[in-house]
Amino acid sequence: MNYHTALDVSLRSVSICIVDDDGAIQFEAKVPAEVEEIVACLRRFSAEINLVGFEAGALTQYLTYGLQAAGYEVICLEARQVSAALAAMRNKTDKNDARGIAQILRTGWYSRVHVKSMESHLIRALLSSRKTILKKCVDIENEIRGLVRLLGIRLPGTLKHGAYDAVLRQAIEADASMVNSLIPLLDARLMLYQTYLKLDNQVKALVREDPICQRLMTVPGVGVITALTFKAAVDDPRRFKRSRTVAAHFGLTPRRFQSGEFDNPGRISKAGDPDVRCALYVAAHSLVIRSDQWCSLKVWGIKLMKTKGHRRATVAVARKLAGILHQMWLNGTDFRYGSTEATT
Repeated sequence: MNYHTALDVSLRSVSICIVDDDGAIQFEAKVPAEVEEIVACLRRFSAEINLVGFEAGALTQYLTYGLQAAGYEVICLEARQVSAALAAMRNKTDKNDARGIAQILRTGWYSRVHVKSMESHLIRALLSSRKTILKKCVDIENEIRGLVRLLGIRLPGTLKHGAYDAVLRQAIEADASMVNSLIPLLDARLMLYQTYLKLDNQVKALVREDPICQRLMTVPGVGVITALTFKAAVDDPRRFKRSRTVAAHFGLTPRRFQSGEFDNPGRISKAGDPDVRCALYVAAHSLVIRSDQWCSLKVWGIKLMKTKGHRRATVAVARKLAGILHQMWLNGTDFRYGSTEATT
């Protein structure tokens, strides 16, 4: 007999529901959210269970790696699709959610989510730590920028992070009334900036040793952060059947609502990882506006900018850039600049 095993996962507990091919409930239980407890519960019921499914969530990586190590095939379900299916149920409880997920597994009406490798998760953790430290550093800089106006100090609009402390510390120490309030902020900001530099150096060292990132960086405008962010988010390029679907996966394609005579292609969906979408947008802007190297993609973006405006043209270039980066990774080829006849 085939069993369809579903887990409704919360932070501290897991509700288990097992149904057969006819949809009849064969087993239900609630156990702590620990891999050992889940495996022991499933094996007490039957040794024939080899497939387990659950909705994507906070414990996805922990449960996936643990259950796979225990010999189970794991199916991670797309959260928005599961939520829409479970919304038809009258009462929302953990037990009912587990029953609903089991029926979704039985019918096969679900989209499977790719669970990234541990290497990709570690890279994303490094990038997230770097981004968080830099953001806090900028927040303190902006706070100090406003407070020093009491001393008549008006900082320039652009001031490099490395020169910030040298510009302000001497002026603040000369005014005894502001030393107690601003020097601690400067010290905290300096410590954050030094931590940021360490993380940034780790990112750069990682990219220098990564042949995939080096290949992606042959595209004008694609730098260290964009290449590493894209690599960590895609994880396995073979999971996309076509390169065109990569842009849609990261929310760079327009949403569409069509019903009868009404057909509205709206703004981009903004689905998927916002960090990847932001990195691709920045890379596209750099390619079109800042890069001195001409290529067919830059020419196309500039032509589009004249008719659609800067923002729409940059999004369109970012959409193409996602497909190009994926194809380069898949084929193991460097960027080809193509024809630049229209540069004038």
